Amino acid sequence: MKYKGKAIKYGANVDTDVIIPARYLNTSDKEELALHCMEDLDPDFKKKADAGDIIVAGSNFGCGSSREHAPVAIKASGISCVIAPSFARIFYRNSINTGLAILECAEAAEGIQDGDQIEVDTDTGSILDITSGKEYRAGAFPEFIGEIIGADGLVGYTKSKLQKRGEEE
Repeated sequence: MKYKGKAIKYGANVDTDVIIPARYLNTSDKEELALHCMEDLDPDFKKKADAGDIIVAGSNFGCGSSREHAPVAIKASGISCVIAPSFARIFYRNSINTGLAILECAEAAEGIQDGDQIEVDTDTGSILDITSGKEYRAGAFPEFIGEIIGADGLVGYTKSKLQKRGEEE
């Protein structure tokens, strides 16, 4: 999968409470969650985030509570991918399960600047900062994780597998 967009940069330890504040957890409506994504950390996020943009952040992105609402809100806001040196493990798992592409790459997270145009290929792990011309390398997704993200998450992946199995029988 390939993604191209503007980098929106944040620091380390961005927790799920600022990704989607607890006061909005009474809904699972993706569009409603997107309206409030990052609002406590960056009140202008919804104005500056365009479809396809990529969050680039410091280490331990997604720390805090285990709410699935956080990656859902990010994805619904139009963000195509998140790059960070490291992710909180439960956020990492929730991101894959909800179909949000995430890549671990400390060099890219440090080198890419806010507003840079970047291109990401999750199949190869290539991250190209078009603005600076620098290329970075993250670990590529294993094939099955790529399939889960490509199917818009674990539910979509499971449905497609079951449908395929039903067609073969």
